Amino acid sequence: MGPNTKIDMTNEEILGSLFENGLIDLNPGRIFKTSPGALPHNFDFDRIEGMLLGLAIGDSMGNTSEGMAPGRRKGLYGEIRDYLPNRFAGNKPVGLPSDDTQLAFWTLEQIIENGGFNPEVLAAKITSRKIFGLGSTVKNFIRNYKSGKPWYRCGPKSAGNGALMRIAPMVVPHLRSATSAMWADAALSAMLTHNDSGSIAACIAFIRMIWESLRLEQPPGPQWWLKTYLETARELEIDRSYVPRCSTFKDFKGSISDFIEAHLARAFESGLSTLDACNKWCSGAFLLETVPCVLFILMKHGADPEEAIVRAANDTVDNDTIAAIVGAAVGALHGKRKLPRRFVSGLPGRTAEGDDGRIFELISEAGRNYWDISREQEAGPKTPAIAES
Repeated sequence: MGPNTKIDMTNEEILGSLFENGLIDLNPGRIFKTSPGALPHNFDFDRIEGMLLGLAIGDSMGNTSEGMAPGRRKGLYGEIRDYLPNRFAGNKPVGLPSDDTQLAFWTLEQIIENGGFNPEVLAAKITSRKIFGLGSTVKNFIRNYKSGKPWYRCGPKSAGNGALMRIAPMVVPHLRSATSAMWADAALSAMLTHNDSGSIAACIAFIRMIWESLRLEQPPGPQWWLKTYLETARELEIDRSYVPRCSTFKDFKGSISDFIEAHLARAFESGLSTLDACNKWCSGAFLLETVPCVLFILMKHGADPEEAIVRAANDTVDNDTIAAIVGAAVGALHGKRKLPRRFVSGLPGRTAEGDDGRIFELISEAGRNYWDISREQEAGPKTPAIAES
């Protein structure tokens, strides 16, 4: 990374070295010097369970019809409100993972095993295992890593959604002590596979939305999602050359935040359904499509976790990943208790072939390691009330 690199550098020091040597495609925004704020003293680990299970549920709800246009999907399956029969489970209607769940829970596994996030160890873990539905960017990352490149030079410049889909576990090692180190962890995790300012900024903004959701006791107003994303991502983005793939916005060229600021509030105020809005700006794996879809679904249905996940699974093309991201957000906001029981009970809990129950084991280990509910908790801040709309 540079002449000042040390073996025992913290992740914040590593990030500083990457900035200094121009190895990370990101602006060094103010957030990296900002504490995220402590969780309330009455925080319940049920919210983290909800976040992680929501991710797995969304992924599983979508992956059996991933890549289909919503109209074709509806013609084949009708309204999807539960898991579809899966050929990898004897055609039973259960929730099996794609790469979204795998990479997110392998990240959690690495955090638990090493007592915190270690990008080099995660890189080795990802590149040594079989991934279901491997995306092109992660495939290039694996190729770069196996060629002998250091982990911080392996991530291609890509604004795909493969980093955003697995970023949620970055909050876990910071539950007891919320410091600016969380933002460094998020940045390093993102750039590991997608060294692109739009992707890294989106990951940091999403981690902020999740963290703030964990601190709320009631769902925020619709505009909160939009405002929180924009005020986080905007100053981090470098690239303002993204061009939509949909002909509807053929004259646009700018950053992801530019696109969201120009079109999202207007779409919401006009009363568009999630289907119409997501069709309008497309809903594939390109973050210029994924992020607007995620935010719009949360604006419309963030107060109803079931409907948010169902809409993501039905109304988008890259529905497994968009539903996984939405599921993590509403799971963090509402907790496991408010997720439909059939969604949770229908998860075998796999991260690989034949490791049923593994995600539940990892969630339990995370609770024991990072939020021991039996420990004596010091009095903390009161839970914030409803966020501004």
